[in-house]
Formats: sequence, structure tokens, C-alpha cells
Amino acid sequence: MSVDLSRLSLLYSPRLSYSSHTAAKKGDVRCAMKSYRLSELSFSQVENLKSRPRIDFSSIFTTNSEAMVSIDMPAGPSEVLVIADEHASPVYIAADLLSQAEHGPDSQVVLVIVGDGVNLKAIEEEIAKQCKSLPRGEFASKALSHSFTVFARDMIEAITFSNLYAPEHLIINVKDAEKWEGLIENAGSVFVGPWTPESVGDYASGTNHVLPTYGYARMYSGVSLDSFLKFMTVQSLTEEGLRNLGPYVATMAEIEGLDAHKRAVTLRLKDIEAKQASQTK
Repeated sequence: MSVDLSRLSLLYSPRLSYSSHTAAKKGDVRCAMKSYRLSELSFSQVENLKSRPRIDFSSIFTTNSEAMVSIDMPAGPSEVLVIADEHASPVYIAADLLSQAEHGPDSQVVLVIVGDGVNLKAIEEEIAKQCKSLPRGEFASKALSHSFTVFARDMIEAITFSNLYAPEHLIINVKDAEKWEGLIENAGSVFVGPWTPESVGDYASGTNHVLPTYGYARMYSGVSLDSFLKFMTVQSLTEEGLRNLGPYVATMAEIEGLDAHKRAVTLRLKDIEAKQASQTK
């Protein structure tokens, strides 16, 4: 059984919880959520957990090394990195930064300004204006207090920094944004162009928004159907195959001091040799 913990936040919204309940299939833990108190939530043992970063209690489920359960990735605070040039609207830049900052005071938002001609003052004024009107403006304001702006000489420098930072969400709001997509190496999800806010990835564009944070995009991908699959290898040798490979395996096992490994091969090789000898008589 697999469980997507990213929707545990639905416990706090009756309307969304009802929608999830009616859409869920039997056996899905989301379908069993009838209480709005996390302390009353219980479900049977599972083998695979997927949780959305920034859900504070997700780490309770996904960081226990003794749980004998597969987790998606280590989760840190939610984050966005926006690369913007002089063609980007300060209104859009501010809105995109705040869309992540409102998650909580530990969220981090980063603005990377490319080249000259960007009106930083207009962006800062727009951030302050929009933040004041947000119901979660207090959270956003605290997040902004420890976020920062980076100045890049060109797009190569901007993308180089972004690849090092490896953001959960990367928004590329520059002229001809599509041509830079191929240079992106490390990001949870990439949003290309002025008409692609991060919000669409959360709700409607079809991509999964369970994404690596805190720099883990350097070694993890976002959750996909592949995340719920596992793979195994199978090998089967013939006598000829073991005769060909066996001596090399025995030598390597001997070098490592693993005599039982070596013997598992050499005993078989002896039987093969004895069998061949008897057949030639």
C-alpha cells in the first residue's frame, strides 16, 4: 500500500477534504479521513510514503529510519527562485515571490536579476504593497526577511547560480525564456515564461508538486509515477556462462578475502569439469 501524505493538509479544509473524499478510491488513506484532528488519524502499515514539503508533520512520518518504509525525499522549507530581466513585470515578480513566502516564516524566496535595466525599487515596492493585502502577510513578511536578491551579469551566470542553489521551484521570467530551459540541471520543477506562475504547478498543469527542497534537487527528482515503482535484476547463467565468468569472479572474491564467495563459484566449476571429464571417457 502507498500513501500520499501531501494531502494531509486537507484535514484543515472541510471543502477540499470533501472533494478529496469523493474522488478517492477505496483503500486510499485519503478516503478514510473523516476527522479533522491529526491525532485521530490512523491507517495500516504501508511500504511507500510520499509527502509534500512544508507540511510540518510530514517529517514525523518520513524521517523514522526504523519504519521500514520507502520515503520520497528529505524535505526542507518551501522555496522559489525567480530569474528575471528587464522585460519581466515587477507585479508578476512580486506575486511569484510572495506565492512561496506565504507558506510559512521558514520559506525562502530568491530573486536573481539578470543584466541592467531591472527596476529593483519597483519590485520592492510591489512586494510591500501585495504583502500588506495578504491574509498570510505576516508569514510572508518573516520569510522575506531572510530571503535575498542576486545580481547576475547575464543568463549564463544566473543559471549557474540556480543550478548550484537547486531550488524547489524555478521561475524563468525573461525574454525568450524557452531557449534557456536546456541549461537547467538542478530544480524540482521549472516554470518557463511570463505566463507560467508556480501556482499552476500546484493545482492544474498536471505536474506533481511533491518536490525536493533545501538543495536536494541536486540528487532527487520530484515525485512521479516512477516513484511508486521499484526495480529488481534477475540473472541466469548456463554452464558455459559460469565457465566463462567464474574464474574472474573467483579471482576478485579472493582479492577481497571473501573465500565463501570464491568457493560458491569454484565448487560449481569443479563439478562442471568432472562432468565434462566423465563424458569424454
